[in-house]
Amino acid sequence: MNILIIFSFLFIPRISAVSRSPILIEKESFDSSFYAFPKNFSFGASTAAYQIEGAWNEDGKGQSIWDTFTHNHPDMIADGTNGDIGDDSYHHYLDDIKALKEVGFEHYRFSVSWARIFPNGTIVNKKGFDYYHKLLDQLIVNNIEPVVTMLHYDIPQWVQDYGGFLNPYFVKYFKLYAQTLYTEFGSKVKIWITFNEPYESCVEGYSAGTSPPLINLRGTGEYICAHNVLLAHAAAYDTYKKLFKNDQRGMVGITLDSRFYFPKNPLEGSDIVNRAMNFELGWFAHPIFSKNGDYPQVMIDEINERSNQEGRPFSRLPEMSNQVKEFIRGSADFLGFNYYSSRYVEFDNSEYDPTSQPTIYQDSRIKTSIDENWKRAKSEWLYSVPQGLHDALVWIKNEYNNIPVIITENGWSDSGELEDDDRINYYKEHLISVAKAINIEKCNVLGYTAWSIIDNFEWRKGFSERFVQDAFLQLNQYNGLDHKNDIAIIEMPSSFNTTEKSYLKFARLPTTELNDALVGSTVG
Repeated sequence: MNILIIFSFLFIPRISAVSRSPILIEKESFDSSFYAFPKNFSFGASTAAYQIEGAWNEDGKGQSIWDTFTHNHPDMIADGTNGDIGDDSYHHYLDDIKALKEVGFEHYRFSVSWARIFPNGTIVNKKGFDYYHKLLDQLIVNNIEPVVTMLHYDIPQWVQDYGGFLNPYFVKYFKLYAQTLYTEFGSKVKIWITFNEPYESCVEGYSAGTSPPLINLRGTGEYICAHNVLLAHAAAYDTYKKLFKNDQRGMVGITLDSRFYFPKNPLEGSDIVNRAMNFELGWFAHPIFSKNGDYPQVMIDEINERSNQEGRPFSRLPEMSNQVKEFIRGSADFLGFNYYSSRYVEFDNSEYDPTSQPTIYQDSRIKTSIDENWKRAKSEWLYSVPQGLHDALVWIKNEYNNIPVIITENGWSDSGELEDDDRINYYKEHLISVAKAINIEKCNVLGYTAWSIIDNFEWRKGFSERFVQDAFLQLNQYNGLDHKNDIAIIEMPSSFNTTEKSYLKFARLPTTELNDALVGSTVG
């Protein structure tokens, strides 16, 4: 059975008892088959440990690199805040689950704090298990599928003190951590994600030095980081496959992020699109999901050539032996995909100066730009380009033999405006793009995860950018509603008290209201 998704929106100010009727968003044409999601398609929400947990030093938890960074460099956070308390989900996780349940979300993606489990070395902190057991138990009681990310940026400070992602021993540390999670939580968790957005961790943390651990090794640090991440991911996957999969029957994947790139010059066409996609998404995806493994050939060739020009004895991009290629290739049951925005791309024809500081951006030989007509969010990098999500899913399908994909993040930031039209439209249009990718292009997309259910600490932007803000998208539950009827998104703004939690919520229109709304209208 397919589920038809139609969007309508209702603004309900918290301070007023008066509300408007659902407003149907009209489109030029309507074909219900384009906007249907499969019955087993799962909707959920996503968070990360450092962004929501708080309790930064309770019950034996050690420091992560984000604890160290925000305490030592508050000047590098837009509003000077940190995640010491944040949403305090460590103490109020039941409120989060209540919101997830009220929405009707079917899965919840959250991350484990590695520093809570291994606070200062390889000795387990058993108190660190308690919070996650309670969280998992309540999710299961409420029929919400846990999707657990092992590492969402916040590596323990003690791991970083040993070199972090640049130390080959990181692979062993991460394997131990993963095996500990499988052993402790594997009976309750069937969907595991090893890493979240390693592109961002490696480029910002170990190359540009703009995010913790603030390592500035441009042109080399990002590639060493990525290499060790891929080995650590494969080691975690291999451990699960050999020791746990037969009994626990779960899946292990990795979450990668990418924009989609549209050719600015039509003459450059698919060549420039593939170059841009391979230097971002393909950097990590190609070794895992491609038929032959290894890094994308365009990266191997380009970085090797530039390394030669620089007078280096070997490429700045680490070489994979056949054994390493085989170890990494196929080491995921699904791809988690974070999508927020897109860019136009063109070839950079400028002459390369081998004496300059290399970076992955220079190595890619691309230039990016935006369309001035694209709507921009509060985040300076975030433009609403729903077609990009559709085209990225199609690119993944074509490049990697239609592997299973779970959209693990998608969302919109603002400053906390009372009326939420931009976010509503962003979700509506991106969900339509996903539905088209599934039904028209036959993309193998298993689920969609909104960022986020809770307003949270937005990394270097602190609480100055809101991905849920002080507005509720409130669910109306209808008696006798079958599983996944037609979705409406409803907003309930709350006060602008930054200490107050706020939640993202989806609602579903009953069929009778949908039919009434469709009379005399066309819908998209």
